Amino acid sequence: MVTRRRGRRPAGSGVPLTFEVIAETLRERIRSGGLRPGDALPTQAVLMREFGAASLTVQRAMALLKQEGWAVSRPGKGAFVAHHDHAVGDADDLDGPAATTPATGTVARVEALERALAEAAQQIADLHGRIEALESGSGERGR
Repeated sequence: MVTRRRGRRPAGSGVPLTFEVIAETLRERIRSGGLRPGDALPTQAVLMREFGAASLTVQRAMALLKQEGWAVSRPGKGAFVAHHDHAVGDADDLDGPAATTPATGTVARVEALERALAEAAQQIADLHGRIEALESGSGERGR
């Protein structure tokens, strides 16, 4: 019998943990320009209310963003959006202002997942187009 600790999901389950959802939501706000380099990130209390999450969950999300280079801490001042290449460069304005409107609890999680899925689908479509272009170009060169 396999014993799992409470709150853990099996590896490879494909279901993001709440801290990952919070981190992805903040990444998306940065990508879309709703949060710009140098802007203060929402406080722990604000994120706890918005996502219905525990303080440890929010701390894990912030630690992940800092580890990935999306955020920096300023002692005594809080966390801020890092000055960084992928922060705003890959934004598409198709989502408009609704993409950065705060939501609460389950609604925020669903919206974050929908945005992540839409972004992944767009990336797949872009890659598919590149592959087709490469294949059609390489076929003509071999003649």
